Amino acid sequence: MSLMKKLLTNLGLWILVAMVAGVIVGVVMGGEAKMFAPLGTLFIQLIKMLVVPLVGISIISGAASLGSSRSAGKIGITSIGYILITTIISIILAISAGVIFKPGAGLSAESVSSLIPNGANAGTPTDLSFWDTIIGMIPANPIEAFAEGNILQIIVFGLFLGFGIAALDVEKRTKVTNGLNYLLDALIWCIGKVMWVAPIGVFGLMAEAMGTFGFDILLKVINLLWVDLIAVFVMGIVVYPLTVMLLSKVGIKDFFSAMLRPQIVAFSTASSMATLPVTMSACDKMGVSKEVTGFVIPLGATINMTGNAIYYTLVALFFAQIYGIELGIPQYVAITITASLGSIGQAGVPGPTLMVVAVLVAAGIPIEGLPLLYALDRIFDMIRTVLNITGDAACAVVTDRFAK
Repeated sequence: MSLMKKLLTNLGLWILVAMVAGVIVGVVMGGEAKMFAPLGTLFIQLIKMLVVPLVGISIISGAASLGSSRSAGKIGITSIGYILITTIISIILAISAGVIFKPGAGLSAESVSSLIPNGANAGTPTDLSFWDTIIGMIPANPIEAFAEGNILQIIVFGLFLGFGIAALDVEKRTKVTNGLNYLLDALIWCIGKVMWVAPIGVFGLMAEAMGTFGFDILLKVINLLWVDLIAVFVMGIVVYPLTVMLLSKVGIKDFFSAMLRPQIVAFSTASSMATLPVTMSACDKMGVSKEVTGFVIPLGATINMTGNAIYYTLVALFFAQIYGIELGIPQYVAITITASLGSIGQAGVPGPTLMVVAVLVAAGIPIEGLPLLYALDRIFDMIRTVLNITGDAACAVVTDRFAK
């Protein structure tokens, strides 16, 4: 009975079943499968309802928490600096992989048009200069930014307000941050409920997509998976080991030997938080001080998400290529900023993430095709979690050297 209950409450299983059912229905019904399109639209609308408050409150809360950690001194400065730099490197790597391999390119214009609902725009975004982009990030009216869903303006305002909250005295700051965390808890509850509609949305979208252009879209998602694997591999086998070799006192062989068990746990659980004690134990084996381990690893499990940053960036390029959108410098700037802060604001727990929606919206890319990725989200999640916890440990050994 307990096994049956687990199967009935396994959301990932139901999403997979919905995807398979949508594929079958789409193949059998052909163009008539468009009748199921409103199911996908319903799910997209529910996601849009939550993404703006989620991004706004999480950025404000995160900035308030980071701003109040300045007492950590050299350990805090070194670890946060390392995290920010490696996050930017991971996004540049993802952009390069997306531009070189073009995982979303090749669909016909007729096929793509079926994924765009009435009223949505796809094509070349407005060509803005660098300074237009920078000035446009600052909201003249923060309320208007929230109402219009302008993600970059929301992030800038959220960071500014969050650091202002961090500057308050401890008693006032604690009350405000507690309130923000309660709101986040409520939003997470809402997200959990909305995700139970995901199988219905995935079914509707897959039925429509398969009825319109067959298996081409599935091949495109598989393209995205292997391009993501390439970017994660380069970050985990080249970039992180280089920083360990050049900036720490731990040998590469010792590092990967100690990290083998945490990586296995991360891959199986898809959760940085669940892997936390195992990663801390690995750092102890590598001789990292308990003070550094105790600060850096929990911090890293919260904000060091290079695997997420790579995924967000590649998904943005993937859908831009599917829709035939030519991205310019302003759009790449928007993707870089939103993917960086979005990955930092993403909790270290498994499951489909709404932060990728923020990246797409910031770059002016339609989000209607996003549920196509949910059936494989667990695989993407396991891959990016392995990279995330590897980065946490690399940050710890580098910080340990400089903190001493």
